[in-house]
Amino acid sequence: MQVELFDTLSRQKKPLEPKDNTVRIYHCGMTVQSRPHVGHLRGYIVMDALRRFLRFKGYEVRLVQNITDIDDKVIEKSRAEGIDWRMLAERNTGELLTVTDALNIERPTVMPRATQHIEEIINLVSQIIEKGHAYESEGDVYFDVRSYPAYGKLSGKRIDELESGARIEPSENKRDPLDFAVWKAAKPAEPYWYSPWGKGRPGWHIECSAMSAHYLGSEFDLHAGGEDLVFPHHENEIAQYEAATGKGFAKAWMHVEMLNLAGEKMSKSTGHLVLASDVFDKYDPNVLRMFTLRVHYRAQTEYTMEGMDEAQAAWERITTFLTAAESLVPEPALASEYPELDEVLSDDFNTPKAVGMVFDLVKQGNEALASGNKDKLAEATAKLNLALEILGFAPRRDRGGGDIQTLLDLLVSFRTELRKAKAFKWADKLRDMIQAVGLIMEDTKEGTRIRFR
Repeated sequence: MQVELFDTLSRQKKPLEPKDNTVRIYHCGMTVQSRPHVGHLRGYIVMDALRRFLRFKGYEVRLVQNITDIDDKVIEKSRAEGIDWRMLAERNTGELLTVTDALNIERPTVMPRATQHIEEIINLVSQIIEKGHAYESEGDVYFDVRSYPAYGKLSGKRIDELESGARIEPSENKRDPLDFAVWKAAKPAEPYWYSPWGKGRPGWHIECSAMSAHYLGSEFDLHAGGEDLVFPHHENEIAQYEAATGKGFAKAWMHVEMLNLAGEKMSKSTGHLVLASDVFDKYDPNVLRMFTLRVHYRAQTEYTMEGMDEAQAAWERITTFLTAAESLVPEPALASEYPELDEVLSDDFNTPKAVGMVFDLVKQGNEALASGNKDKLAEATAKLNLALEILGFAPRRDRGGGDIQTLLDLLVSFRTELRKAKAFKWADKLRDMIQAVGLIMEDTKEGTRIRFR
């Protein structure tokens, strides 16, 4: 079954048609002026699950996921904190990797940083100037928006509409209010690189055009990012690359809607956000993945404690079943195919339906447990394991290898020996200690078992 995704450019669902067996994707990553928040992570989770699904379909996936480590916001924040901009970027990039690792998000094929690609950026700016679509003004270089007739094709905005609200700041040297900077002359005490136009640094938009083209070439399969990047960032990426090369940029565009907080977009600049690290102090990372994938990527949603608690209860249903199933299916298999899941994910990556199918499997598995039907239990468990793997969930027994489960087995064995020795006081004390750290120890007719809350 062919994968179809809603393409922002054509405004309709469009088949994903790579030229060979490799799907080439560029995903706009974080600007690392601040620590990662849950708004950032929605896009990372969706992209990770899509990548896993495409691999299940038999594709290789080349995912480029950039880090914007130099721009106005990074410089401003480093000054506010009184630290070098490189230290700020390194610290926040490190935390991003820590939280994405915790979420079982696979590292991208390439994670380029803007500062590592100044040569490519300067070459692209030079091409734009040579083609007559940009001009230098006192060390700044601006893209001439009116020279590119297709400007606005991604966002649907028209130049005459943009003109009414545009203006030139006193510090800008551009000819037209609509023009935007592709290279910025260095101001005092700012970081800079040498260029044909003097000391300076890249504009934000040109960074992604240069990095995506460097790693994926022209007309790569999919460009993804948050809905808030459609204009001006992605609009400008298209204009810069196509004006410079005369070639097509990305064949399709996938945008993930906002995760709001109290009705407003999460924002690093205003501090209206929930830090990822704070969420993980209370919830298993799988809970945030559940919270995210229960909503379609093109639907706005609200981050709430109630929603997270519901996601936690949902995740507990899965882990409770998997723990119980181990008594009859000690080595769970992984199904090789699941056509129904393939169908719903191929249709604009409908993760809510996929999550619904996960809970249908849990229900079937519990029914098989109750009746003692090992064959049906094995079938449900195998399909469930495949679905969880495709969606990127990591049941705790599988995270960090088998060490956790080995430790739990030892605790159960130790408590069993205590009870055999009639040391009930110590057996109960061990049970209470285990439950105090968030586990549940149950004595069943098949024996004692531990499960996660």
